[in-house]
Amino acid sequence: MSSASSRRNPLRSACASTIVADNAAGYHDLKIDGYHTIKGIPTGVPIKSSPFTVGGHRWRICFFPNGDHAATAGRFEFMGEERASLFRNRKRTEKKLRSLPEVVHNFGSGVGFRCPARLNLENYVSKHGSLTVRCDVVVFKEFLAEEPVTPATFVSVPPSDLHWHLADLQTEKGADVVFQVGREMFPAHRCVLAARSPVFSAEFFGAMRESRTAADVVQVNDMEAPVFKALLCFLYTDSFPDMRKEDEDVMCQHLLVAADRYDMERLKLMCEGKLCEYIDVGTAATILTLAEQHHCHGLKKACFHFLSDPAKLRAVMTSDGFKHLIRSCPSIKNDLMSMLAP
Repeated sequence: MSSASSRRNPLRSACASTIVADNAAGYHDLKIDGYHTIKGIPTGVPIKSSPFTVGGHRWRICFFPNGDHAATAGRFEFMGEERASLFRNRKRTEKKLRSLPEVVHNFGSGVGFRCPARLNLENYVSKHGSLTVRCDVVVFKEFLAEEPVTPATFVSVPPSDLHWHLADLQTEKGADVVFQVGREMFPAHRCVLAARSPVFSAEFFGAMRESRTAADVVQVNDMEAPVFKALLCFLYTDSFPDMRKEDEDVMCQHLLVAADRYDMERLKLMCEGKLCEYIDVGTAATILTLAEQHHCHGLKKACFHFLSDPAKLRAVMTSDGFKHLIRSCPSIKNDLMSMLAP
């Protein structure tokens, strides 16, 4: 895959989370001694367990040996002691229970099920005549997103310092091309410059390349040496060089032109952002001219925003920079004049 293709494909980040059900579980054993002696208990009369607590709620098991009505012989019912508050809304609770096991048939004052015909309780009575029923209870409270557990760190990895290593390449060591800007010479590395700028790539390895040897010197015209030095610094480190505050606005204007020339979009946008901070009555016309000539849409909007104040626009119109703006970009005159229209 080419380097250009790699730049177009954004890096994807991966992450994951786990949803955990916060629940409490427990069970209760209801032991019925003398199971055969309870056959005579009337329909609708239950045998009740003692109350037990699971998940902060009190529960009870009821067993109807002859059912709670004629058609429900052998019915067990599981109910909450706080039924007045827990089961007030019958329809809502019934809806919640649709995903529970099929043995659950209702959720009014409790949860009940009738022993299936194929299940003969007599088969589960011990030789001593007792029957034990175990009721497992799980109370779901809420569903939580579990934070991933960070393993203990035994090795500390420092942040990347690749930019510092690349900055060290700004020497004659390993250089295979030399630029002459004015009277100054700048050694550089073709592969680094080609990877950072499509224009340098075409000049050194593409259709624009000329028949020159490594000893040849590349002449750079229409650019001052400090600007080219700053451009090289960005090519190697992807950051602005150190600049004096009083020189920053002028340097950013020259760097913007250089970035446009070598098709370095990130540097161009960084210069635009810096220049937005320097728009005032004295610089607005010059910066607007620059924005118009180099298709800097964000910078142009910032200038128009500043000039939308009629008082500021009138002050700018008296400057020499405004005269140059109208001569260089005559199409922009109508836009500015419309701002003064009542």
